[in-house]
Amino acid sequence: MAARTITLGLLLFLLAASQAQEIMEGEEQQSNVTGTMAVGDTILMMNSGSPEFLIEGDVLISHKRSAMKCFREPYSCLWPMSDNGKVEIPFTISNKYAGDEVAAILKALEGFHSETCIRFIPRKTQRMYLQFKSLMGCFSAVGRVGERQVISLMSAGCVNNAVIQHELMHALGFYHEHTRSDRDQHIQINWENISPDYRHNFRKRDTNNLGLPYDYRSLTHYGRRAFSTVWKDTITPIPDASVRIGSGNGLSGLDIQKINKLYKCRSPRF
Repeated sequence: MAARTITLGLLLFLLAASQAQEIMEGEEQQSNVTGTMAVGDTILMMNSGSPEFLIEGDVLISHKRSAMKCFREPYSCLWPMSDNGKVEIPFTISNKYAGDEVAAILKALEGFHSETCIRFIPRKTQRMYLQFKSLMGCFSAVGRVGERQVISLMSAGCVNNAVIQHELMHALGFYHEHTRSDRDQHIQINWENISPDYRHNFRKRDTNNLGLPYDYRSLTHYGRRAFSTVWKDTITPIPDASVRIGSGNGLSGLDIQKINKLYKCRSPRF
């Protein structure tokens, strides 16, 4: 009897371990990074109930503007460079955030300082500035769009380094990497796995690619199953389908190069 009890217990243990392994493997395939969720998946999950009209999942912008191109006076959607050679962008942070959330936002801002000429500075009386608020979801406009410009980072979901820097890339003037004009040479869009209601999120844009290569590791690249309605891949890298996408936790090397070229950062020391 004791032997049968031990055997049954062992079988139950092995069954539970097998099921746990299957769950872990499924989660790893979803996120592209063991133990973490891809930045795009996090953003889409957080924005699922947002009342805002968002294109590409997290972009709050006029349909008349294409990525990194301005149709008004040249570069009117970029933040201006100051006389000191730095692009100084004033910001405020809502007092609704907890102390650790404020620290996370400040750390994400500082991540741009050592590698680019972008400088996020506390707002004094400047008319044009970024305002970090905890609204419903994670989203930003693309480029400089006016006076007070909200970046929404909902507490308990959006306030992590990858998401914060992703939204800041939008605010600096970048759309998602997988919608750039030459994307069909680098990824395959699996339209059959996308509901007709979501296909507009994969529309190619007339982007200025700045003479830089396509960046699978960009913080602005969504993961394989973005907007999937059948839990199958919507984005497949080509020619190597195994290339990781949407897996970064910080700015990629090419993200940094893109910022520096777009804003004509002059000094490598910044």
